[in-house]
Amino acid sequence: MVITEIFRSLQGEGTRAGLPCIFVRLTGCNLRCVWCDTAYAFYGGKKQGLGEVLDTVNALAGQPPARIPLVEITGGEPLLQPETPALARALLDAGFQVLMETSGERNIGVLPPGVIRIVDVKCPDSGESGRFDAANLDALNGEDEIKFVIASRRDYDFARDFALRWNLASRVRQVLFSPVFPDPAGRWPGLPAAQLAEWVLQDRLPVRVGLQLHKFIWDPAMKGV
Repeated sequence: MVITEIFRSLQGEGTRAGLPCIFVRLTGCNLRCVWCDTAYAFYGGKKQGLGEVLDTVNALAGQPPARIPLVEITGGEPLLQPETPALARALLDAGFQVLMETSGERNIGVLPPGVIRIVDVKCPDSGESGRFDAANLDALNGEDEIKFVIASRRDYDFARDFALRWNLASRVRQVLFSPVFPDPAGRWPGLPAAQLAEWVLQDRLPVRVGLQLHKFIWDPAMKGV
């Protein structure tokens, strides 16, 4: 498989935000979201075998009792690589809790049981709305999370209507609404978190407003965190 980076950091998003985590970032993505903050993972990377990846993850995780049990496979879009389900299976077999961050455009059913899927639904301002595979709704379970990255009121209305229409709160562990973080280079303005919070409160939505914790701890442009 082709790997952009493997690193140790804190989980920045979702219900496990703040927990130490090992990240395996795979190379390649078939989407081009306007606000993408990991475009460096579109190309390049290094070919690595499954054993090599596991060795790196184990070294970063450390040994009991001070061992990091959480691993996230991310990208790019990790499900573009056919070896990804085998990587997830190997990590589960090694005793890790495995998260998978995916765009929702690929079939999540190829992943082995036990993988926690964090599935995006792309909103209109991403430029990739309409790419979500509706079959993934039936593949979700009560351990999964589903996320909307929101850049505007238009995005919020789309996310609210989608979440309510499909009763997402009953399908997954958590529905996440995350505001787009302002781009350090000024390519997009972002959405103030306070504005998103007000909209959610006004509509009494059963969702969690999630911020990208790592961008408050470290420089928002820093890689490997």
